[in-house]
Amino acid sequence: QVQLVESGGGLVQPGDSLRLSCVASGFTLNAYAIGWFRQAPGKEREGVLCISREGGVTRYTDSVKGRFTISRDNAKNAVYLQMNSLKPEDTAVYYCAARRFVCASPFGSWGQGTQVTVSS
Repeated sequence: QVQLVESGGGLVQPGDSLRLSCVASGFTLNAYAIGWFRQAPGKEREGVLCISREGGVTRYTDSVKGRFTISRDNAKNAVYLQMNSLKPEDTAVYYCAARRFVCASPFGSWGQGTQVTVSS
């Protein structure tokens, strides 16, 4: 069974950091691009960052520039989203999704999401 599982979310204060993990089961990630997306309450889902099979990074929103980075560890079948200098507007459910090879729509497999709440 193909599955993506996100973890690492939580409640943090503004300025804090979190690292989200996206771990695959049922398939190996090394042939896939993995994207991180988020959906805040009352808002549409938006793309955050994506890493291609070759390691190229696509940033979907300028709001995370200089604060968020994406990386992959194929040996662990995982992709990570490092989030620094978190802001209240980063509060959302974060999802990872997989697509063969490159960062382009549509993404096929999606995880169940992990909640990130940034609040003082």
